[in-house]
Amino acid sequence: MPFLPLYIQGLGVKGGNVELYSGLAFSLTALASGLVAPIWGRLADEHGRKVMMVRASIVMTLTMGGLAFVPNVWWLLGLRLLMGFFSGYIPNSTAMIASQAPKDKSGYALGTLSTAMVSGTLIGPSLGGLLAQWFGMSNVFLIVGGLLALATFLTIFFVHENFEPVPKGEMLSSKEIINKVSNKQILFGLLVTTFIIQITSQSIEPFVTLYIKTLTTNTNNLMFISGLIVSAVGLSAMLSSSFLGRLGDKYGSHRLILIGLVFTFVIYLPMALVQNPWQLGILRFLLGFGTGALMPSVNSLLSKITPKEGVSRIFAYAQMCSNLGMVTGPLVGSAIAGYISYRAAIVGTSLFVVVNIIWSFINFRKYLGRRSIL
Repeated sequence: MPFLPLYIQGLGVKGGNVELYSGLAFSLTALASGLVAPIWGRLADEHGRKVMMVRASIVMTLTMGGLAFVPNVWWLLGLRLLMGFFSGYIPNSTAMIASQAPKDKSGYALGTLSTAMVSGTLIGPSLGGLLAQWFGMSNVFLIVGGLLALATFLTIFFVHENFEPVPKGEMLSSKEIINKVSNKQILFGLLVTTFIIQITSQSIEPFVTLYIKTLTTNTNNLMFISGLIVSAVGLSAMLSSSFLGRLGDKYGSHRLILIGLVFTFVIYLPMALVQNPWQLGILRFLLGFGTGALMPSVNSLLSKITPKEGVSRIFAYAQMCSNLGMVTGPLVGSAIAGYISYRAAIVGTSLFVVVNIIWSFINFRKYLGRRSIL
């Protein structure tokens, strides 16, 4: 991802269109993935999560490797769109763990999975940048395609699922699945919370490097410093997700969500007031501890209130809300940054966190005195 704009430029795109097509390349995948997630979720409930993971990893292998051979930007956008339509590895792995882990350990199990995902997100951009320097940009897609082929092999032979197929005539509709959810208010509240979490986590990502540039006059190590600051939030989230998952299992994931949101607001707002890159870096590192509490806790609650026969569909809806937030966040943040300022965009993001705190408090108010929402 770090060099995708440069790769698009190398395909003959010039001027401001580079930013436009780069934005499309990022957002089309997330948008397509979000829109088709419920369809794949139903098929996963019908045929199992593992087969959906294999399907997703095979298509990712072909589309990512195919990016090395695209003749123009339209082919690149087409493959990115195709990748989004056939995605679903992460939500299905989440659903598999949620359906098979003991309910009282789901926070820890999903926190461990979150650690793995954050680790990949943290390592991927740095590794991709190095590989691009060593082997050239187009060859990186072939290398990543090879890694995805390895993931496919590992999934086929080493991932085991305890799944009993449901006869087609007995398959529940999505409406019936939702009606069987033990607490529909909590379900819809968590889906909205997921959407807002992704808005707030993604809104400043498009311009964070440009914001860092305004905080320093030393541009010699700008990319290195920016990389450290961008990665800081992932590092602390990686270190804390499993531990925070255990706390959620012990004291209630709903409480951990509220604490994580309040902590996120307390850390986020001062980012608009920093005077140098290192202050921003420290705040982003602290922010990761709030981030590490949120999505594993949301997923843990979803797993506890969802009937086993519909877990893939419910997590697919959560993935849809997450992806739509990933599309909305950068658009909102970039718009505020472009029309007002970077600092105003960070303040605006903080207000989204406040909205999420109020929403979650209303959603969980009946259960704050209990350890569990069940």
